[in-house]
Amino acid sequence: MKAVICNKSGSSDVLNLVEVQKPFPLPGEILVKVYASSVTRGDIHLRKMSRLILVPLGWIFGFKPMKITGVEFAGIVEETGSEVLKFKKGDRVFGTATGLSFGGNAEYLCVPEKHKKGVISHIPENVGFETAAVTPVGGMTAHYILAKAGNLKGKKVLVYGASGSVGSFAVQLAKEYGAMVTAVCSKANMQMVRELGAAEVLDYTSGNFCKEPGPEYDVVFDAVGKISRSRCAGMLKSNGRFLSVKYPTSEKKQTLEYLASLLSEEKLKPLIDREYSLGQIKEAHDYVEKGHKRGNVVIKI
Repeated sequence: MKAVICNKSGSSDVLNLVEVQKPFPLPGEILVKVYASSVTRGDIHLRKMSRLILVPLGWIFGFKPMKITGVEFAGIVEETGSEVLKFKKGDRVFGTATGLSFGGNAEYLCVPEKHKKGVISHIPENVGFETAAVTPVGGMTAHYILAKAGNLKGKKVLVYGASGSVGSFAVQLAKEYGAMVTAVCSKANMQMVRELGAAEVLDYTSGNFCKEPGPEYDVVFDAVGKISRSRCAGMLKSNGRFLSVKYPTSEKKQTLEYLASLLSEEKLKPLIDREYSLGQIKEAHDYVEKGHKRGNVVIKI
C-alpha cells in the first residue's frame, strides 16, 4: 500500500510517499481502508519536533513518533480482529490515530477498537468522508475547551482565530450551546465566519478588538494560541473565563459520537479550505505551515 513516511524531524522534505506492507489487524484492532485524512497544525508540530524529545515523551505519556503521518482519518472497515465487538466489515468510520505510530496518510490503517489515546466512531450515512475526516481534532478540541466554561446559554462568547479549524468549530458549537458569538478573524474571512453563525465579526488587524467595547464577554476563547488573558482582561466580565487551545485536551468516544450527530443534523459544517492527494503531501504541509488556512485541509486517498 502507499503511505507517507516520516523518519526524522525537519521541513516537509522529510516526508516521503512510499510502498509499505499492508497492515493486518490484531484481535482487538480494526483495519480501515482510508478514503480521506487531513493535515493539521498538530501534524506540522509533530513533523518538526525532534525525535530526541518525542521518544522520552513516549516513555512518559505513551505517545510514539508517527512513522506514517496523519492523525485524522475516515474510511470503511476492511477487516476486524476476532475480539472487535462494535464494528464490522463495511462500516463507515472516522477518528484519530493519536498515540499510534501509524496514521491516516495511507491507504490502510489499523486502529484499536478500545483506544487509550485516540477514538473511532461510525460516520452518519449522510456525511461524506472528507467532512468526517476533518472533524475529530478541531471539533473535539473546541468542544472540550468550551465545556470548561460551563453552561453557555445566553452567554456572550468571543472566539479569536475564528476562521481556523478549532475556531470555526468553536463558533458553531458555542452557537449550538445557546451563546451569542462574536468572532475575530481577518477581513478576508469575515463573511465566511458570519455564515457559520457568528452574531458579530471583528477584524483582528484593526488592533481595537481588545479595547472595545469594554468588559462585556463571559468567555474569550483563543482558538489559535496567540493571545493572553492579560491582553484581553478588559473585555471580560468580572467572573469571565479565558480559554485557550494551549490548554491540554482529551479525546473521548462520546464526544466524537456527539459531533457525528451534529454533522448528521447539519448543525455542524466543517470548513474545508483545500484538498490534496497523497502525492501532494509536501505541498499540503507547506500550505498549513504558513498559518493562513481557512478551516481544514483534506488529504484524499
